[in-house]
Amino acid sequence: MKASSALVIVCVFIFFAGCGSEPEKIGEKDVAQVTVVEVRQESIEREVTVSGQFTTDDEAFLSFKTGGVIQSIFVKEGDAVRPGQILASLDLTEIRAGVAQAKAGYEKAYRDLQRVQNLYQDSVASLEQYENAKTAFEVAELQFNAAKFNMDYSQIRAVKPGYILKKFANEGQIVGPGMPILQTNGAGSGNWILRAGVSDREWASLKVGDKAEVTLDTRPGEVIAAVISRKSEGIDPFSGTFTVDLKVSVAAKDMLASGLFGKAKISPSEKIETYIIPHHALFEADGNTGYVFVSEDGKKAKRQRVIISMIEKEHVAVTSGLEQAKYLIVGGSAYLKDGSSITINMAGK
Repeated sequence: MKASSALVIVCVFIFFAGCGSEPEKIGEKDVAQVTVVEVRQESIEREVTVSGQFTTDDEAFLSFKTGGVIQSIFVKEGDAVRPGQILASLDLTEIRAGVAQAKAGYEKAYRDLQRVQNLYQDSVASLEQYENAKTAFEVAELQFNAAKFNMDYSQIRAVKPGYILKKFANEGQIVGPGMPILQTNGAGSGNWILRAGVSDREWASLKVGDKAEVTLDTRPGEVIAAVISRKSEGIDPFSGTFTVDLKVSVAAKDMLASGLFGKAKISPSEKIETYIIPHHALFEADGNTGYVFVSEDGKKAKRQRVIISMIEKEHVAVTSGLEQAKYLIVGGSAYLKDGSSITINMAGK
């Protein structure tokens, strides 16, 4: 009687223990029913959205070649300028004195050379004396030319049609050589570009000539046509991004200004070859990698690592990892492991 009771208690314990245990993963000898789709590579067009600032790419800081006292500045910020227009000049008193001194030295060296040359022809002066006089003349000539050059660049002239963006000095100030006095751009030529930063992946997908649509917060609802005119060949050390220049249509030049903020949607000319898979087929995703179950023959499941290019609202784009697979398991993979036996049902059937 006691033995029978103990046996009943053991059987009841085993029954309840079996009911409370979690189901094990399907082994190689078990056959799992799974839902699959055929693996296909698709070409997709991924629109790239960027933002940046407008510039003419020919902004210049203008300065004097020599230092001195600013005598006149003929323009103010916002003024339009034309090529050759005088924008500013130095007080030329000291500079003219330098030119006159160099000219006097040049004329003296010329006279000395003529006199020594005549004496040399009469065998009175030596060859060494003639060559020394000739060298002195050449040096004086170079000094005279340099003085005239410095005088010419004691004025600042506009080199392109554009606008004065910034004035850094005023009349009466003493400035050094090369100190910025004015900042200009070439907006008069209509060469406006939107310079924007992009990631390395976006940079690789874009090509010179790709079309874009640019919008401005200052002109809501208006769209400006643009194309990529340049891609940087290196990363910007300050922003940590690559840059692209979008050349906008000349018709838009009247609504633009240097430093104005803009946004653009770029349509890459080359489509991306990728695999599109549903979210629920992906597991153990970490950064740009993840895992899926695939099958090459419809009989065995294989755990496969994939590279993720982007995760969208309705799907995941995978660039590599599915090249050898025929089927992607999209249902019934919860208890699969690498090498599990399966029978397949096509999704949607």
